[in-house]
Amino acid sequence: MEILQQPPTSKAPADWFTGDVWWDVIYSGQEPSRMRANMVRFAPCSRTDWHSHALGQTLHIVSGTALIQARGGEIIEAHPGDTVYTPPGEEHWHGAAPDHFMTHLALWEGPGDGSTETTWGDKVTVEEYNAPRSNRR
Repeated sequence: MEILQQPPTSKAPADWFTGDVWWDVIYSGQEPSRMRANMVRFAPCSRTDWHSHALGQTLHIVSGTALIQARGGEIIEAHPGDTVYTPPGEEHWHGAAPDHFMTHLALWEGPGDGSTETTWGDKVTVEEYNAPRSNRR
């Protein structure tokens, strides 16, 4: 057993995100582990670009109000304690609502080099972000 040294908090790259987003790498497993875990903090209106994960992704909302959308689906509003699963290859985006910061724990698997675990696409437009949303509560 060991306590792992954590890298410092870093700003998420503008190539993959819109707005101010910060993350802490909690765990980036070394082979044979493929586990990845990041705590990600989004300022209001900030969001990921469209993307997909080769082996899927699970998001656990820690605080604030999250907006999550699969390509062609409705925007889902999620709240602290909600867990959302995106299956392998499903293009989606996630981010904070316009009036709240949002923090989620992102869990996914991959080889660690970033080459095949996530495929990044286009920016989420303002029109896409502002589309009607569903609160499934």
